[in-house]
Amino acid sequence: MFNSLLYEVHQNIATITLNRPDVYNAFNDELSYELQDALKQADKDAAVRAVVLTGAGKAFCSGQDLKAAMGADGKPRNLGDSLHKRYNPIIRAIRNMPKPVICRLNGVAAGAGCSLALACDVIIASDQASLIEIFINIALVLDSGSSYFLPRAVGYHRAFELATKATKLSATEAKELGLLNKVVPLADLDGAVALEAEFYANAPTKAIGLLKKMLTKGMTENLDAVLEYEAYCQEIAGNTADNREGVTAFLEKRKPVFTGK
Repeated sequence: MFNSLLYEVHQNIATITLNRPDVYNAFNDELSYELQDALKQADKDAAVRAVVLTGAGKAFCSGQDLKAAMGADGKPRNLGDSLHKRYNPIIRAIRNMPKPVICRLNGVAAGAGCSLALACDVIIASDQASLIEIFINIALVLDSGSSYFLPRAVGYHRAFELATKATKLSATEAKELGLLNKVVPLADLDGAVALEAEFYANAPTKAIGLLKKMLTKGMTENLDAVLEYEAYCQEIAGNTADNREGVTAFLEKRKPVFTGK
């Protein structure tokens, strides 16, 4: 079904692997559109309750494939148009997906690849991984959501430094700044990601989806708007089968078995 990525569903977990290891999983047209399709597929599949996003080989994603960035006429393509058609739909699909998206950060995440990682809900990194907002090195600016995610994670002044100097952060440094959830030895990465994905695949999926929306809104809205939205979302969550199961399990003093409904 896909040429530039791998898509697999196992035990309610969809794993999407960017699969252009020879160019460090850099984006060309095919990969960007296939990733849009894969995310849509994971969103629509009721059996999927958690998504893992990763890269094949040594890298997570090195951003745009510059060799593929030229138009058919040999001239540079319209970058704004490329963002609207190729990258922004990917970031929106991750943020709007009513399921947790876990980044398995196996190697370098550069440029749009860094934005892709930061858009995920949880980032678990190998100690060999790194993040770099490399845009300025070719006189470009942050895109694909990095100017939204980065200052909210590290504050304006550090974000300015990282963006204007293209400072490469090791996984350990990125975790210290609050950009990552966990850093583990490369040999332990698969196990750590599997445990995280299993946790979310058995969590109350609808409540998780609502929480994604609430936390995003909470970063930009005023208190009154947030209070109203909390009441709205809580009414929805309170009418789910998982809420009923959670309450019943609490009263029966047992562990709840959530079904995502």
